[in-house]
Amino acid sequence: MSLSGLDLNLVMSLRALLEERNVTRAGQRVGLSQPAMSAALARLRRHFDDDLLSRVGRSYELTALGRALLDRTSTACDLLERVFSSRADFAPGSEEYEFTVLTSDYALTVFGAELARTVHAEAPGVRLRFQRTPGDVTEDTANLLSTADGLLMPHGVISGFPAVDLFTDRWAFLVADTNDEVGDRLTMDDLARLPWVVYQRAHDAPAARQLSMLGVDPHVEIFVDSFQALPFMVAGTRRIALIQQRLAELLSGVAPVRLMEPPFSVVPLQEALWWHPVHTHDAAHIWLREITARVGAELTVSEPGRLTASPST
Repeated sequence: MSLSGLDLNLVMSLRALLEERNVTRAGQRVGLSQPAMSAALARLRRHFDDDLLSRVGRSYELTALGRALLDRTSTACDLLERVFSSRADFAPGSEEYEFTVLTSDYALTVFGAELARTVHAEAPGVRLRFQRTPGDVTEDTANLLSTADGLLMPHGVISGFPAVDLFTDRWAFLVADTNDEVGDRLTMDDLARLPWVVYQRAHDAPAARQLSMLGVDPHVEIFVDSFQALPFMVAGTRRIALIQQRLAELLSGVAPVRLMEPPFSVVPLQEALWWHPVHTHDAAHIWLREITARVGAELTVSEPGRLTASPST
């Protein structure tokens, strides 16, 4: 259906109606009187050939189509707001602006802190809002990217969206200092035999998926939603964990653990900033991409060092 035949003001009304499930409150939210919002609901019902809201007792419930439209409408509104807030030019030194960046605690610690310092030095009026990346990022990437200015995520997890490469990292394993089942070197047998602590899900990390291709299916004992929690979940146990070397070095000394080389040739981690195509030509977003790329390049100069234990064969 052509958008030229639609009143896009109805999109805001639709979102308010679906979220509030009340005509009066929806009208107050978008600045319409109760009769005007009732008229908007009638137009929406005709358009979709569906009640959208059905009365159940004294309240309204969403129909099946209404529930399906709830997230889509929210995404559409977010995209419209970003489209109409696009800038032809951007003066970082004098602008008041806020960027929202989705990130794990790993990227926030290793990269976000330095990015924040650089942004503050060059654009004191620009604010950065860092939000945790939800666990369903791979299932709903487009909707997720529509709600933010960028996503810090390594290659190999998502694809199909524009990205700028930032820095590389290496994967390493954490083993408790007290774990006498592991010698000076980890073996493939150790990885198959010992219990694991993993971030979110067993095969979220590309390195873990690579391991599964080698015939090792990790026996996961603990799931956490924080990379920084891994050393504490390993310390004093038989557990092992896969962690980014840059983060592990920053956390050195926080828990009695050893950092060890993987016993297989692990593909390095390439961190990137991903964004929705709607931002590509926006001047403010171009500046954000340029400064993140510069900070990433400066971080890349300081490559993580090789661990003393070499992979076993």
